Amino acid sequence: MKDTHHWPKHFYLVASGQTPPHHKPTRENMGSKAHNLLRMAAIGLPVPPALVIGTHFTRSPEDCMLPLFSVGLPALESATGMRFGDPRQPLIVSVRSGAPVSMPGMMETLLNVGLCEATLPGLLRQTGNPRLVWDAYRRLIATYGAVVAGLPGALFENEISRCTQGRDERLLDFSELRDLSQRFLALYLEHAGAPFPQDVRTQLGGAVQAVFESWQLPKARTYRERQGIDEAMGTAVTIQRMVFGNSGCHSGAGVGFTRDPISGSNAIWVDFLANAQGEDVVAGQRNAHGHEVLAQTAPDAWNELQATALQLEQTFQDMQDFEFTVQDGALYMLQTRSGKRTPLAAARIALDLLDEGLIDAETALERTRALQDSDLSTLRLVTQNPHKPGADTATPLAQAMSACNGVVSGEIALDAQRALERTAAGVAVVLVRQDAQTSDIAALDAAAGLLTQRGARTSHAAVVARQMDKVCLVACSALQIDEAHRSVRIEDRTFAEGDLITLDGNEGLVYAGQVDTVSVTDDALLARLRALRSAAKRSHHKPEKHQHPA
Repeated sequence: MKDTHHWPKHFYLVASGQTPPHHKPTRENMGSKAHNLLRMAAIGLPVPPALVIGTHFTRSPEDCMLPLFSVGLPALESATGMRFGDPRQPLIVSVRSGAPVSMPGMMETLLNVGLCEATLPGLLRQTGNPRLVWDAYRRLIATYGAVVAGLPGALFENEISRCTQGRDERLLDFSELRDLSQRFLALYLEHAGAPFPQDVRTQLGGAVQAVFESWQLPKARTYRERQGIDEAMGTAVTIQRMVFGNSGCHSGAGVGFTRDPISGSNAIWVDFLANAQGEDVVAGQRNAHGHEVLAQTAPDAWNELQATALQLEQTFQDMQDFEFTVQDGALYMLQTRSGKRTPLAAARIALDLLDEGLIDAETALERTRALQDSDLSTLRLVTQNPHKPGADTATPLAQAMSACNGVVSGEIALDAQRALERTAAGVAVVLVRQDAQTSDIAALDAAAGLLTQRGARTSHAAVVARQMDKVCLVACSALQIDEAHRSVRIEDRTFAEGDLITLDGNEGLVYAGQVDTVSVTDDALLARLRALRSAAKRSHHKPEKHQHPA
């Protein structure tokens, strides 16, 4: 580790055996995401080296640029054995946000930063994989265009659709991806009025600035307001060596929970997309698969991930929400945090962790203090009602993946404005969207439920919906949205905006109209919670023993 004597304040390095003298790394000054990276690296988990720029710079990102390039980046290069911008052994990085408090998907991330015409041959030399190289490059151009240059993301999405002609974009070969990259470069020049930056330091500076500025994005501000998060805390920025989940058939990206965040049951819960990068899973625009695909794609990585999940719970003493990448069969951990969960899951997880000896009774009480008895009840459908005509309403129209349980009925709303207007009028609405996106945060807060055509259970929007205890169904392949005619088609039925539908988050089903429900309480779980509280009261009121004088 070079020049640690002059290590800049508010900078942190996450790298095994090469850590400079940090200035008291805490969640407040390096962000929760980076702080947890530091802890994962400390217990020997496979974490790619990272440089963290602290929350201190949120209000003046320009102040971090000199120490970034003079000391911070050289330290990261030393930790990785690669050089940023080097034509033979290039360091390619991700640039991610990370506030002291978890804000899933509310700020920006850029991947593949450092790729340019000069470094493309170097990445090809490192990987021997031309498809990976061109796939990563076209992703960088599109993301940089949207996040840094402010171009509409649809510019690039439409070009992908034109190129794929309905095929999965993961099936494009390297020559098609090379052509797509060239088309992206032309689109960038045409709409940004300047060419895509080939200077990698310009790329990195622009990415860091944009991630800091994303602290003030409307969706981030709205989320903070609704969650009572202090705006003054700011965000850190993490610059981390890239690992590539899009490097072939034994690679992929995923998000998981160490326990089921809906029911709280002690079973690992994973969404995985083979031959893909992490944003494909969390952005809400792609459908993901369960752990079975991971087990088939990279069985050794799946076995290691299960062991890692246990290690995470032992270290953090709570259910964890983690992100990972598999590159050529090797597992890399990119994030962990306490997972968002339903109230029902909150009770079961706290009580189970207590029984397992991972937390004490006081901690279990604190984690369940706000829960009411009704929180341990779940609305379920009454599919047979002999006293009510219209039995067809109890016949499901379509299947989807459930990201949050319960049942909700409401009018179809196709955008945020409609959802907010109808909610203000006292009407329950179901927000129906093509993708599960966090830009819908205000509408999601107002809506009773969310139904999407694409997305994953662990996409950021689904995670936020679960935190808000909103019924959420994603990846409904039978759903088609007609924005022009303000209607949706589910299988062979067409619904106008304003028509009623019902989402069953327990079974992942969609129904026409409003279906009767009944509240079902988990009596066994409620009894366990009451026993915990009763024991605490007895302990609290236990009379002290008085010693009598001799």
